[in-house]
Amino acid sequence: MIQARDLTLSFGPQAVFSSISFIINGHEKIGLAGRNGAGKTTLLKMIAGSQIPDSGTISIRPGFTVAYLPQEVILTSQKNVLIEALNTFNGLGDRLDEVQKKEAQLGQGFGNGGNGGDGGNGGDVVALRQHLYEEDCEGRIQEASVVLRGLGFSQADLSVSVDTLSTGWKMRLVLAKLLLQKADFYLFDEPTNHLDLAAQDWFFEFLLRAKSGYLLVSHNRYFLDHACSTIYELSFGALTIYKGNYSFYLEQKAQRQELLERQYFEQQKFIQKQTAIIERFRASASKASTVQSMIKSLEKLDPIKLDPLPKPVRFHFAPVIASGKQVLSLENVACEFEGKEIFKNVSFSLARGHKVALVAPNGTGKSTLLKIIAGVLPPKTGTITLGHQVSVAFFEQDQNRSLDQEKTVYDTAVEVCKTSEDRQRVRIFLGAFLFSGDDIKKKVGVLSGGEKNRVAMVRVLLQKANFLLLDEPTNHLDVQAKEVLLQALKQYQGTVLFVSHDRDFLNKLATDIVELSPTGSWNYPGTYDEFLYAKKHEQTPVQKTVATTNTPVATMATGTEDAIEGEQAFRARKRMKAVESAIARLENERKDLLRRFETIVFNSPEYYEASQRLKKIDKQLVEQTIEWEQIAAQLLR
Repeated sequence: MIQARDLTLSFGPQAVFSSISFIINGHEKIGLAGRNGAGKTTLLKMIAGSQIPDSGTISIRPGFTVAYLPQEVILTSQKNVLIEALNTFNGLGDRLDEVQKKEAQLGQGFGNGGNGGDGGNGGDVVALRQHLYEEDCEGRIQEASVVLRGLGFSQADLSVSVDTLSTGWKMRLVLAKLLLQKADFYLFDEPTNHLDLAAQDWFFEFLLRAKSGYLLVSHNRYFLDHACSTIYELSFGALTIYKGNYSFYLEQKAQRQELLERQYFEQQKFIQKQTAIIERFRASASKASTVQSMIKSLEKLDPIKLDPLPKPVRFHFAPVIASGKQVLSLENVACEFEGKEIFKNVSFSLARGHKVALVAPNGTGKSTLLKIIAGVLPPKTGTITLGHQVSVAFFEQDQNRSLDQEKTVYDTAVEVCKTSEDRQRVRIFLGAFLFSGDDIKKKVGVLSGGEKNRVAMVRVLLQKANFLLLDEPTNHLDVQAKEVLLQALKQYQGTVLFVSHDRDFLNKLATDIVELSPTGSWNYPGTYDEFLYAKKHEQTPVQKTVATTNTPVATMATGTEDAIEGEQAFRARKRMKAVESAIARLENERKDLLRRFETIVFNSPEYYEASQRLKKIDKQLVEQTIEWEQIAAQLLR
């Protein structure tokens, strides 16, 4: 249990907390809400013990373990990923590393002949191995591997040195180590910042099943809505607790604000009326006692205060010129970087008015594909065709690279204007995105990430394009700003192809999903949740690009293959029966495996093993089905 009493904190003249108190039970799943600068990160640091309040106390029950994940952390290590993760278990990784190095030395000695020249070290290795066995080292390795793989590390990544990882992947490792601690309570500060959708989905499922409680700061509304049952709101130094998820909190907050405003105006009317009476009869001797009584009554009155609300971002997309029915068509597009193939055989088309999400794990090339479509990068092979009257605006993920850091906010916006009418609207658009007065004279280089994002979105609006390519448009935006952007894009009359790691935004905007892989692309109609359901239940996508030169679908549709006869046909039919038997065997094994999932423990070694086998079976089923269709195409005229 965590108990806070009368916490106060100020940074200079700015009061961050004004005597806030709360009690957190170990199992509670709490979302921490509040505008930027309200003190969310500061409160987490205070509970973790790295920030001392000016006054007040925080007490944690003895034996109750609390783990803290900050937004950014410096992790330096020359160990590999798995060893570093295993060190969570009281340095188990270092002990395993020591044994492995000694075993390697012994193996080299024996390879040179004789008894290996171990000088008695063989006995030490046996003893160390026994200690590792007693610590359940193999079980710990399985446990760590499941968490690491869930957060996106491949099997090959586990042997990579930590100091070669990017900041984002180091943060994933820190999160993995934190989860392996199995603390009683977690403090998460934007834990999904460095996670792609697949890792976010895994982390979300982990939170749902976790016995531990947590206090979660996140701009990801999906997590706040579906993984939190209580919301703590920090606002102007005060803490308000709402028993419910984020959507419930918004409803209750709106009702509370409406009631408060009504009470405030009623009180102001009362004060004005009483003040007018006092002024009228102040000089009257016969009314002196009444006037004094009224004055004392007003002095005792507890005034209702309305907190100043932060200015919201407000905007909408203007009507656009309608494009042709087909906005975009890709045929067998491939890309490589520094000689390494990123993806190939990417084929799909977009219809006018659709909002299409491009999804894939990090590193698959989503941003690269958007740049290719925008004409920023050339494809290695393939064709990209824009439809009739299609005009494109591209919102890049990295604003530091796409925007001139030396230009002012105003100059950055005005440079995309094509007409004098557009230039006259620049200040209006900037004002809607909270840039007014001297703000528009600031250089882009001094802006925060969120501010740069808003400048880039103004540029998109001013282009009046009917086809938007948006690469992570919600980066650095708070929940309220994301909601404004979401509603504007839903009402937008043009076509959108976008990448987002924000599940709530993605699920509410996307009318279709295009899944990108290194070997092709798959089209799914519907929301992201429907896409996940289809994937989970192995439903066939509407359109699929297979990494073969002649797909079975194309072959059977065109009927251009010549039918085979005689001995060749006999061999083909024999092979078809063998393939049919293999498919039946795989389907039976798959059914048995799915029944196993009803009894095995989630995230256990058995669960991981069964999951890997299921993936292998599914891959073999696809391969066998493709072969069967190819044979059928040859046998049928």
